[in-house]
Amino acid sequence: MIWRDKNVLVTGGAGFIGSHLVKKLIELGSVVSVADDFSRGRRKNIEPLLNEIQLHIVDLTNPENCVNVTKDIDYVFHLAASVGGIHYIKKENVGGSTPSLLMNTNMLEAARLNDVERFLFTSSACVYREKTLDLNRFKEEDAYPANPATTYGWAKLIGEIQCKSYYLDYGIKSSVVRIFNAYGENENLDPRWSHVIPSTIRKVILHPQEKLKIFGDGTQERAFLYIKDCVEGLLLSMEKIENAEPINLGSEELISINELTKKIIALSGKEIRIEYDLSAPPGTHKYCADTTKMKKILGWSPKTPLDEGLKRTYEWARSELNVG
Repeated sequence: MIWRDKNVLVTGGAGFIGSHLVKKLIELGSVVSVADDFSRGRRKNIEPLLNEIQLHIVDLTNPENCVNVTKDIDYVFHLAASVGGIHYIKKENVGGSTPSLLMNTNMLEAARLNDVERFLFTSSACVYREKTLDLNRFKEEDAYPANPATTYGWAKLIGEIQCKSYYLDYGIKSSVVRIFNAYGENENLDPRWSHVIPSTIRKVILHPQEKLKIFGDGTQERAFLYIKDCVEGLLLSMEKIENAEPINLGSEELISINELTKKIIALSGKEIRIEYDLSAPPGTHKYCADTTKMKKILGWSPKTPLDEGLKRTYEWARSELNVG
């Protein structure tokens, strides 16, 4: 696929993943528009790019706004969603689903009305439900029979179905990508919203002013996807998938939360004792993406080792928190 001179819209483009995607698209020569209401995204994330993009500060739960931002657009990366850390999505029901459902519906209909050539929808590992106490290496077909643990997961599954429906009924070429545990620079460090890596990095950097307490007993296992690899996977998915069949986007470099925390502590050079919050929601106990389909369709695998990605993220967070 040729990206140069194509009109590309990134919804949620001021967010963590979106801001990195926007930067890469500019490097590839695309004419980039960003739609974001800054409810979660940060202007700081795209500040250096403002002279090179068209910025729409809009609420995408409004259908008219979606029609307006997709005019003359060739490709849409639809990343905007109502989302937060695990302590958020476990408690939010209406808030975890309704805004996303409205945005997904409005954006697909706007893409139809404005003859958008290609549409990519970012789904999530949250569509899967834990099956065993051993490692859950989720294959794409494991999402059914559907039983996500949160309304956020349900909203993502419904969005997938909507993409398939618009492909079958109207021929809109769509890609559906289930992202597993992306991390890296520009991620939210606020402890109310952050995911495990930025949350732990923040606590380590600010220790002893902040305690290093992790959710659960730390034996949970995950595989994490560095942001630059995530963006590369998104671009390849847009290029190579058009029938809205979902694929996982993730790594298989497994690590326990305990070992992850020790790696982050080592980056700090501090002596820190890990504390545990056994009353907090630990999330799915052990899981990662089965990347067989990803490797076959995209002909690609993530390239950044966890140690390298953690170091880059740690250095960014130290600068962000103003700690020398």
